[in-house]
Amino acid sequence: MGHREDLLEGAKRCLLEKGWVRTTARDIVAASGANLASIGYHYGSKDALMMEGFLKLTEDWGERITDTLAGAIGAAASREERLAAVIDGIVANFPEDERFWSAQLEVMGQLGNHPELKRRFAEMLPYGREGLVAVFEGVDDTEVPEDATRTSGHVYYSLFTGLWVLWLIDPRQVPSGRDVVEGMSRVVAGTVLTPK
Repeated sequence: MGHREDLLEGAKRCLLEKGWVRTTARDIVAASGANLASIGYHYGSKDALMMEGFLKLTEDWGERITDTLAGAIGAAASREERLAAVIDGIVANFPEDERFWSAQLEVMGQLGNHPELKRRFAEMLPYGREGLVAVFEGVDDTEVPEDATRTSGHVYYSLFTGLWVLWLIDPRQVPSGRDVVEGMSRVVAGTVLTPK
């Protein structure tokens, strides 16, 4: 690997180990083996490098969760069972990626202080929604139509974000996939308040 790739890997490690706020340029240099000047040369700034590291971590997670879920949902007989299996599979992987989700939450908390970070984050949201549609529907990103990203992508993104924030607060309160699917069905059918 060259200095550019080394720096990216160092930024990823620092994000997971120290978070966004506590990571300094010197931390990244120490984690990467590169020199301080190479951050400016390859990325322009520490924040730009951190953003690239954050995006790469997110991309890595997407690839990993897609591979993980492929086997877990193959036996689902109905659409409802499949969605429940996807939700359960995603939640089951939260402990493995706890540092990643903590970093995500911290990065979101920094958006108000960093306009460029906010702009880049906003640019990536459509890809995130598209990726979540692909994960929930069991297809490749290239098979997701634009209208699905615009509509269902928002629903999946909101559901997913809510689940991982709830998991970070108290994993015992995260609902099962079956409960989430039933809840969504009841909302759509207008039977939320109807006793089961």
